[in-house]
Amino acid sequence: MAVNVVIIGGSFGGLTAAYELRRHLGPERVAITVISREHRFVFVPSLPWVAMGSRSLQQISFDLGPALARKQVDLAHETELHIDAGAKTVTTDRAERRYDFLVIATGHRSANEAVEGLGPSGGPGHSLMSAPEAEELGGAIRRLLDEPGPVVAGAAPGASCIGPVYEFAFELDHLLRRRRMRHAVPITLITPEPFAGHMGMGGAGTVRQLLEGALEERDIAYLTSAAVTKITAAAVETEGAGTVPSVLSMVIPPLGGVEAVAGSPGLSNPKGFVPVDARYRHPAAEGVYAVGVAVAMAPVAETPVPINFPKTGHMTEQMATIAAADIAARIAGGEGKTAELRARCVLDMGDQGVYMAVNPVRPPRDTIPAVSQGRHWLLAKRAFERLYLFSARHGRRVPTALGW
Repeated sequence: MAVNVVIIGGSFGGLTAAYELRRHLGPERVAITVISREHRFVFVPSLPWVAMGSRSLQQISFDLGPALARKQVDLAHETELHIDAGAKTVTTDRAERRYDFLVIATGHRSANEAVEGLGPSGGPGHSLMSAPEAEELGGAIRRLLDEPGPVVAGAAPGASCIGPVYEFAFELDHLLRRRRMRHAVPITLITPEPFAGHMGMGGAGTVRQLLEGALEERDIAYLTSAAVTKITAAAVETEGAGTVPSVLSMVIPPLGGVEAVAGSPGLSNPKGFVPVDARYRHPAAEGVYAVGVAVAMAPVAETPVPINFPKTGHMTEQMATIAAADIAARIAGGEGKTAELRARCVLDMGDQGVYMAVNPVRPPRDTIPAVSQGRHWLLAKRAFERLYLFSARHGRRVPTALGW
């Protein structure tokens, strides 16, 4: 009888876990079901391009069902409601599903309520953490082009996804320069980082100097160790750095665990994130794994304004690969290997890109971080997007050489 594996989440972590587990074991050995509230996979790193109008959601997404079916993986288009780790069941809005092994790859809940005025429903502020928010921000950018004014790109205290803040600032700067409107739109970057390029991982080699220089040569003002407290239609208020005028504000919120996980006893910490060991197993709940943003990760270090450990798609895939290999090994009576997380990403600067690679993510590191700048990296980022979507859509092992 086949072992039953349930995976909650159809984004990077869930898709990678399903593909990797199927690569290890055929359908006669393991039955895999992916539970996903969304029926389409969205390439989240391209959401800034959606906001800028250079991509549509259709271009950066695909239907999960046919892709998973190619690997003989079932898709349950359902919403998870509760996990009973003792009974080994997942209750959704449509069924109760039993598992032998469970992979929690639910991603995050954006805690927009942590910043007064951060929308979409709670005020004029915008974010970039979901497809609807990216489209809404795109509408705000189009209005800005008709009625220019000051802009803020920022991250709230406790944020862990800082890269899109820099990408939004640089891409907007590039868009405005192409339209000869940059003089009418002051841009200010507000970040909880103690210095530009910290990114929640303590920096990466010379990226601090590179980003500071790029911000200054583009006339983008920046405030570090700044805590965004409130967004209004005319300004962004901060603690310790005053009020910054803004008619368009994009602020990345802190993240929390999804309700189904946070509300299931014994699975998560107070913020709703799942504690794991080096193989991404839950330390107390038998057969339960967690990967990606759902995992509880301690900050690299304390900072004057809190900033959390970064969680990228590249790191999520590493976690999912390790977890899938461990599940396969345990089914065969063994145990999988572990590995330190590394990070590789390409930051879009509008007219060029910056490549960063650190190994491991947490300093001190075994190798000197690689930092490189040039238009070729922007072209590589665009090519990687197409390669990733093609591979994932066709049920193929997802390439991770470049990272993001």
